[in-house]
Amino acid sequence: MSKFEKMLIALLFFAFLPSIIQVDANFSKSMHLTWGVQHASILGEDLHLVLDKTSGSAARSKRSFLFGSIEMQIKLVHGNSAGTVTAYYLSSAGSEHDEIDFEFLGNSTGQPYTVHTNLYTQGKGSREQQFYLWFDPTADFHNYTIHWNPTEIVWYVDDVPIRVFRNHEKEGITYPNKQGMRVYTSLWNADNWATRGGLVKTDWNHAPFTVRFHHFRARACKWAGAKSIYQCASNAPANWWTSARYKKLTQTQLGQLNWIRNNYMIYDYCTDTKRFNGQMPPECFKPQF
Repeated sequence: MSKFEKMLIALLFFAFLPSIIQVDANFSKSMHLTWGVQHASILGEDLHLVLDKTSGSAARSKRSFLFGSIEMQIKLVHGNSAGTVTAYYLSSAGSEHDEIDFEFLGNSTGQPYTVHTNLYTQGKGSREQQFYLWFDPTADFHNYTIHWNPTEIVWYVDDVPIRVFRNHEKEGITYPNKQGMRVYTSLWNADNWATRGGLVKTDWNHAPFTVRFHHFRARACKWAGAKSIYQCASNAPANWWTSARYKKLTQTQLGQLNWIRNNYMIYDYCTDTKRFNGQMPPECFKPQF
């Protein structure tokens, strides 16, 4: 099947999805700049991060969360973005931190962005899955969501699930459920690895590079210390993320997920036997969907 045919089928496949409900949020109340403040900006519902030869830039949420849904609309760097990385992730602090990642690896003009996802639990990562997108993420804003509850983590792009990681803690597999995490965004130079493994470097003639974020939305349990471990995971009516409908994907969502995996996944750590010398991570043998 040609690339054009895949794109056409993808457009038809997702054309009948329900529209995403957007809830207004205010970056200026929810987040603050952490570095590169001289050339980044927060204004109302908008966050602009800039990268030039002197510095990248970043922001983080003022609060930490444990479980819920974190959404942002993002318009990625246009044109030749090779060597740049736009990061949007949740993370706790410390050497044994938890972390749930979206990273967007820049490309040479005309080549697709790579969506790099990863998960850290108690300081250990190496759970990468990578995808191409089925649209141009630089032409307009698209919604990127991390949905995280005591049962599973789901990465969504425009309400389409692209990855799932289920909780198998009872079988000795660590899961991020005991540390509050802040929301982070950043734009930085990573031309030692980001594009074709570092073969393509950042072309500073195209600087400054700008990524735009819009409508930050955190429908999540606010972290208030150790007591939140129980409170945020309880089946209380206010904890909508623990309800039965969020414990697993629907059949429609499973169809969408399999479509993405079959057509747009380009790397899965669970199939990289050479990397792990045949000693695959234990979750790779567990059902995730």
